[in-house]
Amino acid sequence: MRILLLNGPNLGRLGSRKPEIYGHTTLAEVVDRATKHAQQRGSELVAFQSNHEGVLIDRLEQLDFDAVVINPGALGHTSYALRDAIEGIDRPTVEVHISDVHQREEFRTVLVLEDVVIGQVIGHGVDGYLEGIDLLLAREP
Repeated sequence: MRILLLNGPNLGRLGSRKPEIYGHTTLAEVVDRATKHAQQRGSELVAFQSNHEGVLIDRLEQLDFDAVVINPGALGHTSYALRDAIEGIDRPTVEVHISDVHQREEFRTVLVLEDVVIGQVIGHGVDGYLEGIDLLLAREP
């Protein structure tokens, strides 16, 4: 299985942005761990990050993958365009949020991707990415 690991706005600053909430692990470290995790399970992982909604949608529309693990960042609370893109690609997708968004500001409790993803991993830190991969692979025949 070829998995697209898609990260949205501000996730390029993991490790330095609000470490008390998101931890000290950098995005490069997350990608390295996730790549190794996928490889150990016989899968390939391709990672992409952008702060721009349209660029994330363009990447999804390339359709050169079998499944998606996405941390949409704040777009997970607001982007119906990203929601429509995920719905339109017809690929199993798991949504990941490092922090427990349900225990934070009220606006973060709304997750607009919820009904177009096969699962969500919320509040498990950066290990949530690995859990997202595992959720996808558990569905594979």
